[in-house]
Amino acid sequence: MPWHGVGDPLPNRAAARISLAGWPHHLPYQYSKEPTERFKQMAGNMAPASAQKFMLGRRLHHTDFGTGAHSDQPNPTFSAQSDKLGPRFVARSCIACHVNNGRALAPQIGSPMYQTVVKVAADADGTPHPKLGTALQPQATTDRPEAIATISDYQTTRGTFADGTPYTLRKPRYSFQGVVPKHFSVRLTPQLVGLGLLESISESTIIAGADPSDTNNDGISGRIRAVTDPETNQLRLGRFGYKAGQARVRHQIAAAFNSDMGVLSELYSRPDGEPESGSVEIEAAQLDQLNRYLSTLGISARRNLDNPQVRRGEQLFAASGCAKCHTPQMTTGGFHPLAELRNQSIQPYTDLLLHDMGAGLADNLGEGSATGAEWRTSPLWSIGLTRGVSGGEAYLHDGRARSLSEAILWHGGEGNAARDAFRKLSHDDRESLIAFLQSL
Repeated sequence: MPWHGVGDPLPNRAAARISLAGWPHHLPYQYSKEPTERFKQMAGNMAPASAQKFMLGRRLHHTDFGTGAHSDQPNPTFSAQSDKLGPRFVARSCIACHVNNGRALAPQIGSPMYQTVVKVAADADGTPHPKLGTALQPQATTDRPEAIATISDYQTTRGTFADGTPYTLRKPRYSFQGVVPKHFSVRLTPQLVGLGLLESISESTIIAGADPSDTNNDGISGRIRAVTDPETNQLRLGRFGYKAGQARVRHQIAAAFNSDMGVLSELYSRPDGEPESGSVEIEAAQLDQLNRYLSTLGISARRNLDNPQVRRGEQLFAASGCAKCHTPQMTTGGFHPLAELRNQSIQPYTDLLLHDMGAGLADNLGEGSATGAEWRTSPLWSIGLTRGVSGGEAYLHDGRARSLSEAILWHGGEGNAARDAFRKLSHDDRESLIAFLQSL
């Protein structure tokens, strides 16, 4: 088991409450040299009776829905889940895209994008493409895939910080083999930790942070996105996905099964791009198991809290205006179905709102009420573990940013003021702010 330890547990008394990103859901400090395992751990407050459900969900997460093979060998083949893949798909399993449960890296120039969702549409409003549906599926079990997208090259932009230090930003340009969509949006798979805690935040808490008309004149006009619940057909507050397109973890899972693997559920029973529904291939009970697994993955404790550079960076993070969108602290509600997620003080560093991030980050495809320039504030917790988990760094929706510094410099629109404040910092202060982010 990935969280299994050897010997007596080490005391964690020195870990102040401020270090625990999701109290008491957090994980203790990890002293082993296994950085790739950091996002695979069961939450620290899991009841023993919940462990079996967690493991059943983990098994599904690691299962190839074509062959039934488990990604961790020699675990046995899950034959009941074989022959469900496709016929068109992006990846064969959840873990194939979300490697180590972390964020994907951008592929090499000319390589197919098999850890990336390419949203497509017939127009800027998101009308499904007549041939491709809502997402490009570059692999197939029988016939030819719909199309294949690759990065053709990068458009570079050069600039300088206020102290004269140069920097270079890059923006990917794409080419397609097969059907070429006019409207598309490339989305790298994100990290998976903390999802249940984000779901447990009450809608009223998120709505309270919205200011769509910028009534306080601070240049920030975050707004909520209302989405249709596929189970009740009622409007709910969207909070998952780059455009806040899903209200619940369960809905996000079912949608990914459909568009990413071609596996149908009661929630999404029509294959992407097809007019008719098909037979249910993943049962409600199995969705619940996978929902349990993804909702109760633990959040790692913060690191280097006593480091003066990190403390200085935290002050600069707030002074630069970053915390206006990347809200440091929230409290989860008391009514989530999973008891492990209720009434917790968490530090996700997000407001879960949509913000206009300017033309530089915009694509030409809207999603529901979200425009091409609007993006949900990404949570920053555990972002400092990215390199160890993913084996490299790639930030923002399409992975264009090779470092946290580049990610900040791409901020535009409502992020202009924070970006400009970062550009004006001295070299040492920039390093301090990045050190703070690496401590999360």
